[in-house]
Amino acid sequence: MEELVLAFVGTFFAAALTVPAGFGLSTMITPIALLLMGPHEAVAVVAVVHAAHNAGKYFALRDSVNFSAFRHYGIWLIIGSIIGATLQNSVPQEPLLALIGVFLILLPLLTLSESWTGYRIPEANDRLGGFGSGFMGGLSGHQGALRAMFLTRRLPDKMVYAATASVLALCVDLSRIPVYIFFRPEEISEHFMLTIILVASALLGVKTGKKWLKSMKSETIQNIVLIGIIASGIFYVYEALS
Repeated sequence: MEELVLAFVGTFFAAALTVPAGFGLSTMITPIALLLMGPHEAVAVVAVVHAAHNAGKYFALRDSVNFSAFRHYGIWLIIGSIIGATLQNSVPQEPLLALIGVFLILLPLLTLSESWTGYRIPEANDRLGGFGSGFMGGLSGHQGALRAMFLTRRLPDKMVYAATASVLALCVDLSRIPVYIFFRPEEISEHFMLTIILVASALLGVKTGKKWLKSMKSETIQNIVLIGIIASGIFYVYEALS
């Protein structure tokens, strides 16, 4: 019971916090899921919660979606997501945890280095970034940091960025979830009730997050999420090694 309460509360705050940031939900709630199940099942369950959260964000912010950016990134995200989700089933649990951890430590540093140096990623690399974001989303569930590196500079308006990021993330979720279910239907069904609880918590968090989006600075939220991402990465590497 205590674990369910922790999962509900943790997902609620993570869902609210990541509405302004545009990414980070999977990173924040995957450690909670890992306390209750193995890495493969955790990635799949969190994907369902992530999809519900992004669907909620889309309906809350749909008037601000930049569909030009959606068309620019969308197809490459989906292709990368399907490939990554297919490979996810064949990667052993310990290497998968280590891979996720290293990825989560490096990506925020790359994101920060772009702001420090002022270097703007060339638009010609957007498709590569879209594919990479989708691939890592399918493989480990952590797509947002890489996508944010390409998207934040293209969409400086915080409302447009948050709304468009939710649609792109939803594309990845809807393309990878069927792959997870195909390979691990029984393991995923075992955690059905927990999934429902986390989905409800994430949708409640969207309403709070929308209020924060209007009142708080995006930079503050993003910095908090980046710290959380790096901390989670260190946690994953520790779990893999131990």
